[in-house]
Amino acid sequence: MDGETDPGPRTLRTPERDSIVSGSPLVSVLLPVRNGAPWLREALDSLAGQTFRDFEILAVDDGSEDASPEILRARAREDGRLRVLTQEPRGIVQALETARARARGRFLARMDADDLAFPERLARQVDFMASDDRLVAVGSRVAYFPRKAVRQGARRYEAWINRLVSHEAMEKDLFVECPLPHPTLLLKADPLELVGGYRERGWPEDYDLILRLWELGGRFGKVPEVLLRWREGRERLSRTHPAYSRESFLRCKVHALLRTHLRDRRGVVVWGAGPVGKAFGRELVGQGGTLLAYVDLHPRRVGQEIHGVPVIPPDGAKEYPGGFSVAAVAQPGAREEIRGALRAQGRVDLEDFVAVA
Repeated sequence: MDGETDPGPRTLRTPERDSIVSGSPLVSVLLPVRNGAPWLREALDSLAGQTFRDFEILAVDDGSEDASPEILRARAREDGRLRVLTQEPRGIVQALETARARARGRFLARMDADDLAFPERLARQVDFMASDDRLVAVGSRVAYFPRKAVRQGARRYEAWINRLVSHEAMEKDLFVECPLPHPTLLLKADPLELVGGYRERGWPEDYDLILRLWELGGRFGKVPEVLLRWREGRERLSRTHPAYSRESFLRCKVHALLRTHLRDRRGVVVWGAGPVGKAFGRELVGQGGTLLAYVDLHPRRVGQEIHGVPVIPPDGAKEYPGGFSVAAVAQPGAREEIRGALRAQGRVDLEDFVAVA
């Protein structure tokens, strides 16, 4: 654990923002820009073409060295809804917080400078948010483009993220990966303020935010339609910045688990003694968690020790009734097999076990 203040009971109930000036837009679009000139005009065109009109755009130029500032200023002269903010190059988190501090809307929508929003995006998401007052964040399905640049791993992730639509489905796989694509998000401004906004922690800022909203009881939704074209390419920040590495994601997951599911638990039984399971166990111990055992089917592994704890067969997990189980395997099929085995032992999803990857 890292010594953070105990958040107390999980609750996320906030009144509607009462500080909104009369006549303010309902939605504020947060648009960080850093050297986005090749795609920025198209992204702005896709926002200008929204069927929903009651929004403003807070575009933050994060120290661009290309034509992005000129493009933004020219568009702002044409469209009074676009407000251009500038800062020295400080990164996406600070750019988002700069935009959030100036936003006037009750809802905050995310958009990246290289993506394309479908015309109905904001309209469909605002309507979806209004359908359930428990929702704090609403995303949508996505389509990577250009398709020739989308590798097999990205196609699998696209299929996985588009399959998770209900809050229950997203919560079930919350520690596998972030189930809400960041550029699709529509967020309620007040809950975002309540959890402290975006933070710089050395791991993905969007995943960190979603986990904190969930920790305080926030519910998520996803419009079951593709409303954003998500640009793929080797130059994407998520492909190049260390904050989005596999190791950084794992640190984020373990940190959140220790604050939530693992609170007041005896320790963790890790199902899977392969690379994913061992990496999880190592990070868990490194953050002060208690590792009880590894479960594995491979006869050569059973009976060994990893990180000082035994590798046991599935039936051996019954010897750890106070332990929380983690299905730590890479393949979805293996993940479901482990979930089935745990349910057969009387364990309950989210109460006694979760899956990680």
